[in-house]
Amino acid sequence: MCEDLCVLGLVEYKRCLYYENGKKVIEARWRGNPVILKSKLENFSSYEPLGILDYQDTAEELSPLDVVFYATLEVRNSLGLAGEDEDEDGGGGGGGGGGGNGSLARLWGKKLKSRDKSISRAELASLWSLLQQEEYTFLRVLQDLSSHVARVLGSCGHFYAVEYLSAGHAWDQNIFSLDDVSVPGLQDQNQAGARGRWTSREMVHRIALSFLDMVWHFDNDFTHKLHLCDIKPENFAIRKDLTVVAIDVDMAFFEPKMRDILDQNCSSDDDCNFFDCSSRCDPMKRRCSPTRRNTNLQVICEKIFRPWFSPTLLGAKAGLPLQVELQRAVQECSETDQSEEDEDGGGRGGGRDVHQRLFSILNRLVQEGRASAEGGGAWEGKDHVHTALNF
Repeated sequence: MCEDLCVLGLVEYKRCLYYENGKKVIEARWRGNPVILKSKLENFSSYEPLGILDYQDTAEELSPLDVVFYATLEVRNSLGLAGEDEDEDGGGGGGGGGGGNGSLARLWGKKLKSRDKSISRAELASLWSLLQQEEYTFLRVLQDLSSHVARVLGSCGHFYAVEYLSAGHAWDQNIFSLDDVSVPGLQDQNQAGARGRWTSREMVHRIALSFLDMVWHFDNDFTHKLHLCDIKPENFAIRKDLTVVAIDVDMAFFEPKMRDILDQNCSSDDDCNFFDCSSRCDPMKRRCSPTRRNTNLQVICEKIFRPWFSPTLLGAKAGLPLQVELQRAVQECSETDQSEEDEDGGGRGGGRDVHQRLFSILNRLVQEGRASAEGGGAWEGKDHVHTALNF
């Protein structure tokens, strides 16, 4: 986005959203569309320079393949995958991203393949400053692999632009503002009164289904399981199609890095808690297990689904059979440890049975909502409009 910012004047500053310890988050408009500009450190000079530039008169000697090589090493180091054993040619097992050297090289190579010129010195320096920002690296690697992370739209220097989305908030009964969503089929309905009930009730069920899809995706679709260690409404947003998006991924780790974080000395289980990710303390070894005890699904059930589907919030509808079944499933989900699932053969996905139960119940609720002309109750009323963003 450098030409638009520096030459054409198509990037318009709106306001500063966050500024602490050098980290900057800025709301702006790029070609008329709202975006968020982010940088971990305030100044470009605060980032470590790319050492190879000190030994070359010009960066023109570096081919796109060289850039892929250096970028891949940096990405793997940032994501905690640098120690992984794999083939010399980057075979790296499994499909999906966040995995082998070959996967990352293919991702970067695809972006540079169409270039007919070398990478400039400025581009290399900019790329290196971006790769030192863990959140940028994470989002950029998953860009083409997941619909459940915020999209990176462009960059210039050490700043990168991500899509503008409204974050969730615990004080909103629906967590997310539902005014601007656009679900296929809604346009054909009678919007006079029906829309408010539909959004206030059925859209919540659809968003919950998207949370389940995200959990399954992060658990099973990459070479390594992806752990979310800071789960709260403010760290998620929804797109207009109700897709749940992780917008703050500073505390997201692939399995190898998660094991390194948890593998610490301990005297009790309390010493083995890393935000929302926890393991157990071995009293004999006085060492935390490197295997996470709880799961992404368990924490989402505890922190998001339980308040969402509580009898207090549902009011008169809390006694309906499907709602009771949902409350029981959410309660069981929030109390099911990964270790228990492994003993039962739950395997890598963790909580497969309760995941399927929740998926089935929520789907039935969506179908029931479609078929019924009724709705509302405690869910009626206008949604709380907000544009709060958390970084």
